[in-house]
Amino acid sequence: MQLDQRHDARICVVDDNRLDRERLREALSGLGVVESFEDAETALRSIARSAPDVVVSDCVMPGMSGTELLERIRREQPSVDVILVTGEASIETAVAALRMGACDYLLKPAAVEQLRASVEQTLTRRRLFDENQRLRDSLRTLEACRALAPCLDPGEVYPVALDLVRGASGRTRAVALFHRTMPPQHDGIAFRGLSELQAESLRRSLIDEKQVDLNQFDEIAEIRTGPIVDAMREANLRVERLIAVPIRSDDDEQGGVLWVVDDQAGLDEALRELLETIQRQAVTALRNATRYARAKERAFIDDVTELYNARYLLSTAENEIRRADRYGNSLSVIFLDLDRFKLVNDTHGHLLGSRTLRNLSKLLLECIRQVDTLARYGGDEFTILLPDTGHEAAVAVAERIRRYVDSYRFEGGDGGPLSLTISAGVASFPQHGRTREELLDAADKAMYRAKSLGRNRTCSADQLAEESRDAEV
Repeated sequence: MQLDQRHDARICVVDDNRLDRERLREALSGLGVVESFEDAETALRSIARSAPDVVVSDCVMPGMSGTELLERIRREQPSVDVILVTGEASIETAVAALRMGACDYLLKPAAVEQLRASVEQTLTRRRLFDENQRLRDSLRTLEACRALAPCLDPGEVYPVALDLVRGASGRTRAVALFHRTMPPQHDGIAFRGLSELQAESLRRSLIDEKQVDLNQFDEIAEIRTGPIVDAMREANLRVERLIAVPIRSDDDEQGGVLWVVDDQAGLDEALRELLETIQRQAVTALRNATRYARAKERAFIDDVTELYNARYLLSTAENEIRRADRYGNSLSVIFLDLDRFKLVNDTHGHLLGSRTLRNLSKLLLECIRQVDTLARYGGDEFTILLPDTGHEAAVAVAERIRRYVDSYRFEGGDGGPLSLTISAGVASFPQHGRTREELLDAADKAMYRAKSLGRNRTCSADQLAEESRDAEV
């Protein structure tokens, strides 16, 4: 920050003598914006509305004196510096004024050079103090940003950054919304300082109904209108303005926005600098977490099909079950198995068999949503996790896939195209299992039931339960 930037300074002159006011205004011209008042009461009202940097006041005035004005300012606006000017000075009065908090005590009429030097010195001291305060705040913020370093999951970066923004801004109510292109691929959201009802309302608006486009936020800014403000007001939050802090990695695959409810003085330059520091650190943390997640993800990829492997499926199924249990959402799983695929390998060779599995993988990806998880469970078995999907809908998805595969003609080499079929089993949380093992086992058994009934069909775990009850009767 430049110490000679005087155009920002505001100087308030208080003197009941018009000629003295004009002389003071002229002497201080060029040091900042100079305002003059003929009495202390009027000056105080102006100072209460907008605090100046320096007040230059006569000591002896009708009504409130300069020392009384000094006392009021020190009590009500302690950040404002005061210089007293008097024609009746003594050592005792000067010492008393300085003890009360005056920056200087000048004899009247003060020489222009002396007055300007006193005001310049006061402004310089203020700027040095403000700059030191900003440096201390920046150092504290950088130190706090160390909390971002352990974030190895991209989704962890946003809640941590949200806490940092709250700490830097002094605000309490805040929301983070972020996209995830890496599993779990559903959008994420975090709340601070909101009631459960407010948080649930925002979750519906921002996650389920997707009322806000995160791509519209590209810089740190104050927000007074728009879908995000409307969503917060619908959630019964009193909002005049928000401060938006976008966080995006370089490739922009993953991105989000932090919003803090600003019920204070708005976005000034000092706060903007702190938020930019957090933003830079969060972007770096997001970039590192994304790279780590991608490297880790490669350990979960099946070499033949380039789908996720069983190891990844088990980990994701555990997470999705916890999420479904926490929020009361639906979750279903489909087990798929190619019928008599061993004949393909025996007849056409494993090379064509592997190519067929890769083609089937592409076919299956066309049939599911981005938020679903498709994995090769082993051999010619595939598993699909369907978040937020009830049992009837999951059975319909499995049946649609079965018919699609049945009608598709795979490349068969010299022997012509291949016709393949699959058997599918479907189970859902929580009715068919509350743990990962129970749910996957129910879907697996349903799939084998489909095979036992003649293959090329879909079987629901409900059928297994009904058959079990019939057998008991």
